[in-house]
Amino acid sequence: MIIRRFVNFFANKQTWVQLVEKIIFHKWKIIIILPIMITLIIVLINFWVFYSVNNRVFLSIDKVPENNVALVLGTSRYVAGGRVNLHFKARMEAAAQLYKKGKVKHLLVSGDNSVKEYDEPSDMKEVLMQLEIPENAITLDYAGFRTLDSVVRAKEVFGQDKLTIVTDEFHSHRAVFLAKYSGIEAVGFCSKKVPFRYSPNTYIREYFARVKALVDLFIGKQPKFLGSKVEIKIEN
Repeated sequence: MIIRRFVNFFANKQTWVQLVEKIIFHKWKIIIILPIMITLIIVLINFWVFYSVNNRVFLSIDKVPENNVALVLGTSRYVAGGRVNLHFKARMEAAAQLYKKGKVKHLLVSGDNSVKEYDEPSDMKEVLMQLEIPENAITLDYAGFRTLDSVVRAKEVFGQDKLTIVTDEFHSHRAVFLAKYSGIEAVGFCSKKVPFRYSPNTYIREYFARVKALVDLFIGKQPKFLGSKVEIKIEN
């Protein structure tokens, strides 16, 4: 009896048509609704990340609070064609400005040195010294592969639970957000803005990076490397 009903169901042409129509209808609902839901989630997360720390991000050096240490987030020194990366240049100038104005006493420069030929921290140190920052006021973190790595290592490896984070304005909110939920009292000092047309992909990618940051915090993502403790000696 059950088998006969099963055969009759699929032998009925009208039933087949109704089934296909239902599948197509539900498929189109998913195609329309899913992108809307994903976009809404991305917007809400970006709103949360931005506004939850916006009062801790500063554009003016006169308004940024004083701290002993600034965490300077790295990026590549050069871009395609051997041109100087304007994001790198602006971050180093902002870090030097903080130090010279007495807003910080020491610079922790954190970047990628995953291969011998690519060394962001050493490039940062070289440029900062050209900007007349004394060598003994700079500490290098060679394992800052991602923003999360740099922030968490600043606390777990270098013993800093209070920081000024130096990076681009579009990046500052994510960095300070990660610090906040990693148990670090941080403020952000923004480097000079680089025009959107210079690196549109970088600006656009940040919207998705904020979502990834929240996911990383939720799952308890840890830096690729931690390692032994390193003491930062503050020169008065």
